[in-house]
Amino acid sequence: MVDDYTRECLALVADTSLSGVRVARELTRLTGMRGKPHTVVSDNGTELTSSAILRWSQERRVEWHYIAPGKPMQNGFVESFNGRLRDECLNETLFTSLAHARFVLDTWQHDYNHVRPHSKLGGKTPAEIAGQRQPTIMKEPDSTSEW
Repeated sequence: MVDDYTRECLALVADTSLSGVRVARELTRLTGMRGKPHTVVSDNGTELTSSAILRWSQERRVEWHYIAPGKPMQNGFVESFNGRLRDECLNETLFTSLAHARFVLDTWQHDYNHVRPHSKLGGKTPAEIAGQRQPTIMKEPDSTSEW
């Protein structure tokens, strides 16, 4: 999960499978830390079109926008991010366990967010941009902040 504004990688989840319930749980964790997003943009994967995700977005009044099938460039930054993650991390690592995969992903995420400057961010890291914002922690269903 990435933030379009800060370019920050908010979560990389390694598990044996990713159901809608599992994705909703991760979204709940993130909203507890960062506040509620105005809109979530995603593809039409089964875990993202599940009743668990529909319920999650309705209960929290978070708009959900699905890109058109076969149109990945409608979510171009995420597609670029996924390609970078695949090329730099996933294709380069032979994972020996789920714990190893989680460790490698955490390390890559930290480097991506805290070490690498991004040209679209004026040479700053995503963490620097995120640190300039005043985070809104979700206290009640109506509070909002954009990721």
